[in-house]
Amino acid sequence: MLLTIFGNSWQYYAMVIPAVLLCITFHEYCHGLVAYWLGDQTAKEAGRLTLNPLKHLDPIGALCMVVAGVGWAKPVPIDPRRMCKIKNRKVAVSLTALAGPVSNMILAFFLFFIYLEITIHFTNGFMPALGEFLHITAYLSVGLAAFNLLPIPPLDGSKILFPLLPNKLIGTVAKYERYLSLAFLALIMLGVLDKPIEYIRNGILSGMSAAMSWIFSL
Repeated sequence: MLLTIFGNSWQYYAMVIPAVLLCITFHEYCHGLVAYWLGDQTAKEAGRLTLNPLKHLDPIGALCMVVAGVGWAKPVPIDPRRMCKIKNRKVAVSLTALAGPVSNMILAFFLFFIYLEITIHFTNGFMPALGEFLHITAYLSVGLAAFNLLPIPPLDGSKILFPLLPNKLIGTVAKYERYLSLAFLALIMLGVLDKPIEYIRNGILSGMSAAMSWIFSL
């Protein structure tokens, strides 16, 4: 949990709240942007193709991110029927879903990189505080990516698998998505998903660490 890693103080909350808003905004914006690139203007027409965090905020999901380091935002609306740039709609939906977690991993990588540069070159003044903010934001971004990569409806991970699934199964999942969402929330509350999320997050962090070690060795 974030509180265990970064401590519990007003300074922590002053950093983590804007960090949460940044992570979820970037995540949802990239969903809408990729859908727009594929020909679907639904997100733009709904006012969701924006970097305004209030447009993407889900209060409960944001609170979970502040407290536990994982959570969710308000899903960006998409319409696969309008994704005319790719003939296979299941591939189009998969790419749109993949955009969220990938964007968070890219964001986290660059923030971790800047954080390490700051810790190496600065020890006084404002810069260490900025570095801590970047560290928290990067960690949250990885957590959001790991959470959404779980192949469980309604998370992005389930939609990423669409090209591999038969249409009948996709239709059944869509039909019962409301009930699956309730079951999903129950799994979160019971802590059943903690280990899978931790496993995925640690894998992402290990990959980033290896990539940065290689970059710094150049």
